[in-house]
Amino acid sequence: MFIRPLSRQRSPMPHQRDDAAGHHTGQLHIAVEKAAAGANGPAKVCARDVKVFYGEKQALFDVGLDIPDRAVTALIGPSGCGKSTFLRCINRMNDTIPTARVEGRIEIDGEDVNDRGVDPVLLRARVGMVFQKPNPFPKTIFENVAYGPRIHGLAANKTELAEIVETALKRAGLWEEVKDRLHQPGTGLSGGQQQRLVIARTIAVSPEVILMDEPCSALDPIATARIEELIDELRSQYCIVIVTHSMAQAARVSQKTAFFHLGKLVEAGPTDEIFTNPRDARTQDYITGRFG
Repeated sequence: MFIRPLSRQRSPMPHQRDDAAGHHTGQLHIAVEKAAAGANGPAKVCARDVKVFYGEKQALFDVGLDIPDRAVTALIGPSGCGKSTFLRCINRMNDTIPTARVEGRIEIDGEDVNDRGVDPVLLRARVGMVFQKPNPFPKTIFENVAYGPRIHGLAANKTELAEIVETALKRAGLWEEVKDRLHQPGTGLSGGQQQRLVIARTIAVSPEVILMDEPCSALDPIATARIEELIDELRSQYCIVIVTHSMAQAARVSQKTAFFHLGKLVEAGPTDEIFTNPRDARTQDYITGRFG
């Protein structure tokens, strides 16, 4: 049986970490001034009445959210509130959990990702994911980035494949650091370099959406700053959704913010509004550190 992918609209591939609540006030007000643009752009991903169950336990309740294209949307909230569960729904990573069941609709460009005709493998090429802990393959730096383009047939020959790898590494800000050791193991890189290698691997297949599940939580402040700069550069080409526990990071990198609590989406809106004038008292309490 032929299983169709979602229709792709390829984007051409163009050639201080703060976790403590006490740091919120001054830094957030500075950061949100830069975050307004892009929050109200056209929606790339639309979620409607999304519910997720793990066996008998319900993890998400009736989530509805529009995620704009070519912008960064941050998902914030305390641990266990459903942020990562929702993120995993967008590229059907919850399919890998036998007890998981997803209800409702999640559309990318108007097409339901849970449609039976959608091949999840091809969907995950279109919707890339970067995890909390860097997970390079046990291969060379070159082969880490070349893996996706090779299996999806994106290069006609070795020359094209090498060009894709170089472009992806440049986009990830890693080329100058690794160009002379492309055939050494990717696992030999530092933690921050490994995460940028994973991002290069993700963008090498020209995705339209990039999901990031706390991509800086295992990194030091310098590596975190590099990843945040990279996210800011990539948002002009991709729809990016990031889960983060750092309020300052959400304010720095995102244009739209969605606050989750106890499996429910409490509110969502432009980042500057969420951090300076939230509508719900629970949001106010969370961003000011009253609970977490």
